[in-house]
Amino acid sequence: MTTQTSVVHDLGTLAHRLSHPARTPCVCEPPQVLADRPDGTVVRSGTIVAKAHAADTDREALAARIALAAAPQLAGILLPPLPAPAPAAPTARPVTLWPLGAPVDPTDPGAAPWAEAADLLARLHRTKPPFPLPPMRGPAKAARAVARMRAVLRAGTTALPGVPAALSDDVTAPLRVPAVEPRDPAALSVLAGWRALPPWARGEVPVPAQRDGFLCHGDLHLGQLVRHPAPDGPWLLIDMDDAGVGDPAWDLGRPAAWYAAGLLAPEDWSVFLDAYRSAGGPAVPADGDPWPALDVPARALTVQTAAVALAKCAAEQRDPDEHEQLMIESCARIATLPPELATGPAS
Repeated sequence: MTTQTSVVHDLGTLAHRLSHPARTPCVCEPPQVLADRPDGTVVRSGTIVAKAHAADTDREALAARIALAAAPQLAGILLPPLPAPAPAAPTARPVTLWPLGAPVDPTDPGAAPWAEAADLLARLHRTKPPFPLPPMRGPAKAARAVARMRAVLRAGTTALPGVPAALSDDVTAPLRVPAVEPRDPAALSVLAGWRALPPWARGEVPVPAQRDGFLCHGDLHLGQLVRHPAPDGPWLLIDMDDAGVGDPAWDLGRPAAWYAAGLLAPEDWSVFLDAYRSAGGPAVPADGDPWPALDVPARALTVQTAAVALAKCAAEQRDPDEHEQLMIESCARIATLPPELATGPAS
């Protein structure tokens, strides 16, 4: 049994044991693997979801993030974790337990909960951090994605040590980035877009004080929402691996990037933005042009998305699909922009 297969087996056993009533005949379905990557393996059994985080996870920071999800101040915003039994011995990967929720239906884009997502974000951003938290990991994730792209394209192989075939943009151990840049034209566009960002958006210096200090999710997309209790409970935010304090505009950056690239319909963007403003979200002004506040996060997440896409294409030996190509082309455009548009502090 491989290490990764063992992790899946152990998570399934744990989730099954906790969801299955003691001393009753077992009629449960086999555990279901929801995700299986080095940065996060997720297995469901019954109404319990078990997640093994990356082996090199900062366990103190993770504990703070899990405590945040359980904090009373965040009830109705974040899905709270379940108590996890203490392991008999130290484990290679920290494990957290969660109640099962009903995710967004990817086959019904018209029902995507853009307004609900915006309302949850605004409420999160308005909540005062209940205790000290690590920085939101958004800029670090973007830097990680660019490092992976450079390494994979420079190596020209899927067997590069430390770079799994199923690439993600999650932050794990630092990669050794080759000194020679890739020559692929698409990658050069992505790198040009990356260099045009201010240093704080590349994770090289702290976030400017006027942008910092807000509770942030750190990796907002529609896959980070579930209904709980399933199937018709209220929407809640999940996946606290990147949460922390930082610039709240970063959480709006991915929808903004999709809108700017033509991947998110203008009406959906308007619903999202209007709902965020109506809920008093501090990332953008209450009216007027939101783009000065959103420009840098949107560009950084455009670069991140394009870098992940190119790394995956190299690993899978394929050309970018239509959506990936749009994000790559957006990098060429944003490379011509100044590092930051004029903007005032978040209020």
